[in-house]
Amino acid sequence: MKLIDILEIAWLISALSLIVLVLLHSPKGDGIAGIGGQAQLFTSAKSAETSLNRITWILTILFMGLTVILSAGWVG
Repeated sequence: MKLIDILEIAWLISALSLIVLVLLHSPKGDGIAGIGGQAQLFTSAKSAETSLNRITWILTILFMGLTVILSAGWVG
């Protein structure tokens, strides 16, 4: 396997993982309930949500970095 093949596989895995992690996030908006005062303005972030956010950001940075590297053709 060439280096570019390994980077493309890592890029694909990071893309699919990002899709799954974004879908796992809890919704932040309250929709219509926010108008009636039912929304909670300040809620404490749970440990699981914080970890999910960190992993999502790390995968986002990895995905964006690999996208730039692969699209620029820096690896031959």
